[in-house]
Parts: sequence; C-alpha cells; structure tokens
Amino acid sequence: MKGRGKSFGGGGGSGGMQQIMKQANQMQNKMKKLQEELAEKEFEATSGGGAVKIVVTGNNIVKSVEIDEEIMKDGDAEMLQDMILGATNEALKVAKETNDEEMGKITGGAGIPGMF
Repeated sequence: MKGRGKSFGGGGGSGGMQQIMKQANQMQNKMKKLQEELAEKEFEATSGGGAVKIVVTGNNIVKSVEIDEEIMKDGDAEMLQDMILGATNEALKVAKETNDEEMGKITGGAGIPGMF
C-alpha cells in the first residue's frame, strides 16, 4: 500500500513546472529584447499630400515634424494643425500595430496585458 502514494504525488510534477518556468523566462527575455528593438525603430506618416511628415519611435516618442514651406504660405493654421494631428495619430497607430504584431509572434497571440 505504501507504493501507491508515490504514483499520485511523487516528484514527477516538479520537472514539468521547471520546464514551464524556463519557457516563461525565455519568452520574457525575448519580449524584453523585442521591446528594446521596437523602441528604437522609427515609424513615419504624412498628411496633406506629403506637406506634413511625422516620425515617431516604437515607444511613442515624436522624433521629428517636417512641414513643407509651401503650406506655411497659405496661413491656414487650423488646416496645418489638422494635418499635423492626422499624421501624428497615423504614425502612432502604425507603431502600435507593429508592436502588437511583433509581440503576438512571441506570445502566440496570448495577448499578455501591460506590454505597451
């Protein structure tokens, strides 16, 4: 009768848990490395037929704003503001979608919250 207890709660399960922890740690390391790489990557968007160009980084920092001098001659501040806003939002959207897609490749689409 003593032999039966070993088959139900023996040490066989701890190896599986160690393997899961090892895989989780590897995934975490891959995700951290990818986050660092994506933070350095640049994404750009334009509006107004290229009159406004915005460049952002993967960690949502606006790196540059370029405005064609010709658009400044019109003197329409509201239109210029709209173009800047549109290009900025598009660049940030592309950065987020790229980050989500790349993280999904690592996590298998598990949707781990709190990454960005």
